[in-house]
Amino acid sequence: MFEKSLADLIRGIRSHSEDEAKYISTCMDECRKELRTDSIDLKAQAVSKLTYLQMMGYDVSWAAFHMVEVMSSKKFTHKRIGYLAACQCFHEGTDVLMLTTNMIKKDLVSQSLYEAGLALNGLGNFMTTDLARDLANDIVAMMSSVRPYVRKKATLLTYKLFLRFPDALRPTFPRLKEKLEDSEPSVQSAAVNVICELARKNPKNYLSLAPIFFKLLTTSQNNWMRIKIIKLFAALCPLEPRLGKKLIEPLSNLIHSTPAMSLLYECIMTCVVGLADHVPTIQLCVQKLRIFVEDTDQNLKYLGLQAMASVLKIHPKAVAPHRDLVISCLDDQDESIRLRALDLLAGMVTKKNLSDIVKKLLGHLDGSDGLQYRDEVVAKIVDICCQGHYQFVTNFEWYLSVLIQLTRVENTRHGRLIASQLLDVAIRVKSVRPKATLQNAALLGSQHLQSGNNQKNGICEVLYAAGWITGEFSEYIKDPVPVMELLLQPRSTSLPGHIQSVFVQNSLKVYCSFANRETEDESHAETVDKLRGIMLARLPLFIQSGDLEVQERAVSILEVIKYLEKKRGQGHNLDAELKVLFDGELNPVAPKAQRKVPVPDGLDLDKWINSPPESDDEDVLKHDTDLFSFESLQTEEVPTYVSDDEETKQAKREQRKRASESNPYLLGDSPAGPLTSAAHGALAAGEDDVDNIPIAELDVDVAISFDMPTTKKKKKKKLSKKEIKRLKKKGLPIPEDSESEEEAAVEISAVSEMPEGAVDSGDDDAPADDIHAALNVDLDRPLDDSDVLPVAKHREATQASPEAEGTKNKDSKKKKKKKK
Repeated sequence: MFEKSLADLIRGIRSHSEDEAKYISTCMDECRKELRTDSIDLKAQAVSKLTYLQMMGYDVSWAAFHMVEVMSSKKFTHKRIGYLAACQCFHEGTDVLMLTTNMIKKDLVSQSLYEAGLALNGLGNFMTTDLARDLANDIVAMMSSVRPYVRKKATLLTYKLFLRFPDALRPTFPRLKEKLEDSEPSVQSAAVNVICELARKNPKNYLSLAPIFFKLLTTSQNNWMRIKIIKLFAALCPLEPRLGKKLIEPLSNLIHSTPAMSLLYECIMTCVVGLADHVPTIQLCVQKLRIFVEDTDQNLKYLGLQAMASVLKIHPKAVAPHRDLVISCLDDQDESIRLRALDLLAGMVTKKNLSDIVKKLLGHLDGSDGLQYRDEVVAKIVDICCQGHYQFVTNFEWYLSVLIQLTRVENTRHGRLIASQLLDVAIRVKSVRPKATLQNAALLGSQHLQSGNNQKNGICEVLYAAGWITGEFSEYIKDPVPVMELLLQPRSTSLPGHIQSVFVQNSLKVYCSFANRETEDESHAETVDKLRGIMLARLPLFIQSGDLEVQERAVSILEVIKYLEKKRGQGHNLDAELKVLFDGELNPVAPKAQRKVPVPDGLDLDKWINSPPESDDEDVLKHDTDLFSFESLQTEEVPTYVSDDEETKQAKREQRKRASESNPYLLGDSPAGPLTSAAHGALAAGEDDVDNIPIAELDVDVAISFDMPTTKKKKKKKLSKKEIKRLKKKGLPIPEDSESEEEAAVEISAVSEMPEGAVDSGDDDAPADDIHAALNVDLDRPLDDSDVLPVAKHREATQASPEAEGTKNKDSKKKKKKKK
């Protein structure tokens, strides 16, 4: 019998590329036959082949028991194959793992160094809660092994042990703490790794270890262990401010001396987190980050830009001198670096450099490749300008020209974003409305915008804003005839329905605004007639639209114009009457305005609009309710309230009065005490007996005035030169010295009110199944009797009762008599 080895299997799969699935199915059958044999060599060979097939994505869970058989072999070569298969295939739901407890115990205490390491490595991959509980004592005992190889692996395994069995953390932590001062550097590194991983989620519990880690940082020469320790200090510095001052010297020395870029990067990030107030150190970090950005390695360049973005949040003035370096990164071939540079550039914007940065981005936009990247640049330009309610924009006419220029970007998918900005600026900034109206009117005839209607959220969405602004602020248009022709041009019928409806609606606004304009021009009446003629000729095209909204608006407006034309023939000019339709100014609507609308008095939203359904309809409703299991649709009979008679009311009053007089918690010392108690009882019962509510007069000598104080608007105080210099030094924005702005500053509180007696429960957004939540324990508290590891014991037989022993003795005597 010639069995295939693992090498034969791999060669066979490569040679059967056309019918690979069929060949692997044949090999699976051969493996099943090999596993049924008594030869452990054949079983190990079959398990090795199944492990390879599992890596290719095939399910081999049916061979789990045979993998355990190979794991229990006495030969190390077989045992290694079994443990490898278990690491690949076993998980928490594998049933046969309960059979491996004693076998793993034997392997852990094996005289062979590598068998013990094999068991520890396997446990790190398939440890379950039961295995962690049963083997906790053995794993912790191996942390004191005389062999450094075993100590290192056992120390690393404690992290997986704590995740699966959190109760082992407190009793094991003293021994783990001892490993930080182990004579073997590899064991020290393993202990540092375990504690750093534990401190990622709960750093406060490991603050007491800061002196030990500080000693390791200054004495160790292992860069990887230094990186772990520095990461740990980055998590501990926000909890202990004094620790940051202690780290200034060692971190500065490492930044100056280390040639390792990975260690240098971690030192910089720790300084950003823990030494944010130490300006010289931050400036040193930014200088080193410039080396990262200027490096030819793309990974280092990306890390440098990312770290600069972190520094920018705390010290924008330290990053500002490197603006040209960041702008040069926009020409990098790597798109991820260009996007990171865009994000960093957005944070470096001020009132002085906004126009320069936007100009460079617009120039970069023309020469950039890639549709997605161009969209990112467009979105970033808009975000830079509109952030903080346009706090950096000083010239809105310039911003309008930027938005108009963005409409010329080919195939952009940010048409709706640009349209919303055009609307927002025109509505909020009144001084820019004349220019905005003229520029948007010119956009109506753009062929580029008209042709961009074949994609969702395309550039044609800008026409929505252009049509609305042109109609709403049409008083700034001198010659409305070209605008009317553009609004109702025949090719507009190919635009999306919501844009057509805006065009039709705003054509009436343009006509109404010009017809009611006060002018002495003799050609005014002739122009009005031209406008009506254009509307009468073009509106029938929109009546044929497939969009219902467009049809409805076109029909309504066309009938209005026909009626006006008819009345003009009779000598009546009704153009002034249309002005009422568009009176008033439209202001921006708050996002939550709909929720704030009060319900009018007498309106019951739960009341039936029409009469309730009859009996037949109720059967249908019940049938539908049962079908879709909507229990809320089942109508229940509402009990009607019947008012009590006068005798019953009087009896209830007496009962409440007696209850209030006997209540020790009601204050009744004052003369008004009983009245107050009775009134309190009446109100608690929910009665509407207004006539019997007691009223007590207050004897107050001082007159009480309820006049509300009027708030006076304060003028902004002009800042002195010293105050301006102080603000510049701190990197804060300087308010404009405009005395015309008399708006009072509004204080925004970021503190959320909590109920009285509330206890901080940590991160409420953390997932409910967070495995690190159980490891948040106090490790500084001394160990007590409950902090012990479980010990496996044999089951003790229960002691038999005397009656049972007597019965047993009688049965034994009878058996002896029978034998005789």
